[in-house]
Amino acid sequence: MGKTLTEIAQELKDTKKKVQLIYAFNGTGKTRLSREFKQLIAPKTDGIAGEDDADQPGLSRNKILYYNAFTEDLFYWDNDLAGDAEPRLKIQPNTFTDWVLKDQGQDQNIISTFQRYANDKLTPRFNAERKEKDKDGKDIAIKAFSEVTFSMERGDATHSGNLKISKGEESNFIWSIFYTLLEQVIGVLNVAEPADRETAHFNELEYVFIDDPVSSLDENHLIQLAVNLGQLIKSSASDVKFIVSTHSPLFYNVLYNEVDAKGGHILSRLDDGTFSLEEKKGDSNKSFSYHLHIKNLIQQAVDANNVQRYHFALLRNLYEKTANFLGYRSWSDLLPSDQQKAYASRIMNFYPHNTLSNEEIAEPTPPEREMVGLLLRNLNTYGYWQQEQQNG
Repeated sequence: MGKTLTEIAQELKDTKKKVQLIYAFNGTGKTRLSREFKQLIAPKTDGIAGEDDADQPGLSRNKILYYNAFTEDLFYWDNDLAGDAEPRLKIQPNTFTDWVLKDQGQDQNIISTFQRYANDKLTPRFNAERKEKDKDGKDIAIKAFSEVTFSMERGDATHSGNLKISKGEESNFIWSIFYTLLEQVIGVLNVAEPADRETAHFNELEYVFIDDPVSSLDENHLIQLAVNLGQLIKSSASDVKFIVSTHSPLFYNVLYNEVDAKGGHILSRLDDGTFSLEEKKGDSNKSFSYHLHIKNLIQQAVDANNVQRYHFALLRNLYEKTANFLGYRSWSDLLPSDQQKAYASRIMNFYPHNTLSNEEIAEPTPPEREMVGLLLRNLNTYGYWQQEQQNG
């Protein structure tokens, strides 16, 4: 029987482990789970001045620090094309960045962290307080640390002028702000006696919840981020507990090994809209078995005669991973030879990244649903699968 995300959040809260790792496909509910967990630890109290809004990531009465998709919503680009303004990444007023930048003065550390994950020549600059004219010619005050500009440094006194960075670089920058704060938090709390700490701001912190910080990273930087985060978590000597969720098996693996985890979880959304949190031992190359998890999801749909469009995407994903592991040039080389072309065409027809809109694609027919079961059984002809299932 499935559970609600609130029940799963309570299950995570009741666990005494220092680190809990969660794997889930994109769209399963990782971000919503982080919100439900935050509500358990520090629920919004209406009508009290100074309370963090429920939609505002960051610090919630100092008990939980969390990073998720909503964190990126605090940042937006000023695209004043008509005024020919230089691109600026603006920061909405919030306690998260105020605490890191204004209260803790971490701007230089943020820049260093960002350049480590992006480009050591790509340099962000936070604005100072200033006044400028609005459209009506009236003076308006621009607060310090309310916007960021980016330029490429040339190694001398000159630079490229302000640039609009890519979405991936923007995500790296926002993560760098969070990571820099987390680094400081752990350093402060590692001082055993509260009276000896440089600040008392973090004394009530209980949890850190990080949801998918790697959505825009290439593999090299993804591994670097996982190693750095894992080492930082391991360095924590306080009672703060960490929950990290991700859709990336590689990130999960590296972090799992860095923190010496003894197990993790797979978050799944069931057909009735409820969720399950299944415990798994080992990283995704062992009994976590990301590919076997995909296989089980498809098999459950076949057994229940409930194959949907997205199961075709999972099936192709499964074939791609198997072909890559076994050294085949293409995933379609693993298809039964008698109707290889027809099978490949059908899978591609339902694959979500094709050029057709959803309205142009019919629901799978009974024969097409049966084909999914046939192609799943076809993988059992490869000894690789039988060995993996025995080891799992």
